[in-house]
Amino acid sequence: MDNSGLVWGNNALYKQQMFAKYINGKNALVAQGGGQRSIFTAGVLDAFLYSNFDPFKTFYGTSAGALNLCAYLCRQPEIGKSFLLDLTTDDRFFNLFSFVRQKHYIGLDWALNKICSPPYKLDIDMGKKMLVGREAYAAVTRADNFHDDYLPMLATDWLDVIRATCAIPNLVSRPISVAGEEFVDGGVSASVPVQEAWRQGARSIIVIRTELPEHPLLTRQDVPESVLKHDKEVWYRSPIDNIQSFWNEKLDKGKKSIEDFIDERVGKSGSDKSLSRLELLNGGRWLFGADNVYRLSHLLGNQLDAGLADMLMVHYQTYALTQEFISNPPEDCYVMQIIPEEPLRSSSLMSSTEDLLFDYQQGLNSGYRFIDEYQSTRKLKIKKGAQVN
Repeated sequence: MDNSGLVWGNNALYKQQMFAKYINGKNALVAQGGGQRSIFTAGVLDAFLYSNFDPFKTFYGTSAGALNLCAYLCRQPEIGKSFLLDLTTDDRFFNLFSFVRQKHYIGLDWALNKICSPPYKLDIDMGKKMLVGREAYAAVTRADNFHDDYLPMLATDWLDVIRATCAIPNLVSRPISVAGEEFVDGGVSASVPVQEAWRQGARSIIVIRTELPEHPLLTRQDVPESVLKHDKEVWYRSPIDNIQSFWNEKLDKGKKSIEDFIDERVGKSGSDKSLSRLELLNGGRWLFGADNVYRLSHLLGNQLDAGLADMLMVHYQTYALTQEFISNPPEDCYVMQIIPEEPLRSSSLMSSTEDLLFDYQQGLNSGYRFIDEYQSTRKLKIKKGAQVN
């Protein structure tokens, strides 16, 4: 299919005339989650803000992606960057040893209270003004059945909505209640909420990714050498069908722990794989970036319970469907992905300042490149329209 494309760094891979056919439709902006890795998203959105670029009608974000969208809608560049760089690296947000020894959960409430106060202070009133005639949603997962749901952002309960979309299982003490329903992190069921954008009528869908995607246009010849160096496979990059087969077998027995699961996958990895499989289950999504936290927690006695196993299965299955949708979109829409030029150096948690700043710059570069491509496509569309008239 020609109705999907990629933009990264100083490169772009798409058919401009095809993109031009969809560009005047309902535009949606989708932001994937990824914890601290979402500093790439912050960079992309800051490039948009610095360029006064906002052609979007609807917005969909998951976890930290939703928080970055709030900063974008509030017209506050570098707020998303500051949240991730200043607050999530503070021991009051997360301390590994406190988590392992005393079960201290992530300080999400502390960080959100900080971002609502000087010197940060999200301008929610401005965000609401920017949303007049438009819509923004945060992806969440229902705690009772693990189905995805989408809650309006920047409404009166906006802080609870952000808590819900960021409520990573096992890293927060309990699900978050919003309007009488309980929710956990949106990354469980909708790590990239692109299908919802399409279901709600978006036909030009721009997706900011926090990982290198599997994509039919992306061949080894198209990708910088820096990316090709990262071809040592680890457990979470195995093909999705192998992982699901593994889980079907192990969950039936009900005896495998998280540590056994990870160690077995690592033991079976090591062979070279094509780039198209390399980032299929990248560490930027949901619990996988924090796998060391889960392993250490398990070593202290936490077992793989049925609830976590169910969430893992939902995550695998929904992500596989999302990846298929992005790679082969319906004919009535166009999906353009903004991706890092090379694998992000940051992790979901416990990233270094240097790695976060590097990934933020990657986001700026990719954001500016997308603006150039979008404006070039708009000019092509206008020129063709004038020729017809």
